[in-house]
Amino acid sequence: MLALATAAEGAVEVQSRSLHGTVSYGGFFSHALDGVDHYSVYLPPGYASSGRRYPVVYFLHGLPAAPTAYRSIATITDAVERSGREAIVVGVEGARAGDADPEWRDWGPGRDWETATAVELVHVIDDRYRSIPGRAARALIGISAGGYGATLIASHHPATYAVIESWSGYFHATNPAGTAALDLGSTAADQWANFSQQVPLLRQRFGKWLSTTYYRFYSGTDDARFIVENEGIAAELRHYRIPHVYFRVYVGAHTWSLWREHAEVWVARALALATSPR
Repeated sequence: MLALATAAEGAVEVQSRSLHGTVSYGGFFSHALDGVDHYSVYLPPGYASSGRRYPVVYFLHGLPAAPTAYRSIATITDAVERSGREAIVVGVEGARAGDADPEWRDWGPGRDWETATAVELVHVIDDRYRSIPGRAARALIGISAGGYGATLIASHHPATYAVIESWSGYFHATNPAGTAALDLGSTAADQWANFSQQVPLLRQRFGKWLSTTYYRFYSGTDDARFIVENEGIAAELRHYRIPHVYFRVYVGAHTWSLWREHAEVWVARALALATSPR
């Protein structure tokens, strides 16, 4: 999870002035959130006239965060354009006034962030934009708490995303500082929110989709909070022989400087695994 200062940096990240595609903002009524769920959307150059359909990168920001953090997609959109590939990018809302740290999870009526993200938003994007429908063309990328959200949401929704990337993420529910585990009130709830507990179930849960699912984890050498957990998850996935797992550690800490430095390569890898525009 991002420390407060880092979350603020992410919340005010501005779009590159050299961007060739376009960025706009939208929203829809979410039954899961009992209110409007907002998103930002980047459309690649030529989208208006090409008539083509495009893969979609869903981006989950870090937490705690301001209600406008979903607008902070510059690192991803810039990386897409530098990669030479074309895709739609969706910045997903994961916080709102009075609810700055929901961790991308379902808490109950009116606060079901996972359902809003993995079910409702995906339907809205496929309905409103020329996306390539289907999991093969969807990548889910998250930073810090967004990495936790991406990993957990994908494990709960095997039919929705083919490519999952966690950038300096963690894998169990934590407090806002990311320093202590949360007690969610029952063993079942704790296990459902802990990716380590999901790993032994992945083969059974994913079934036919396992062979076309790609887990990619990145962490910094100086990420004191989360590097050990990342290494442990990578070892568990190898133990259970989950295919297409890629884990790498890079020199750096839990900061935007690390993520921006490697974003082009990481995003390009994700898009290389997703379906090309058609």
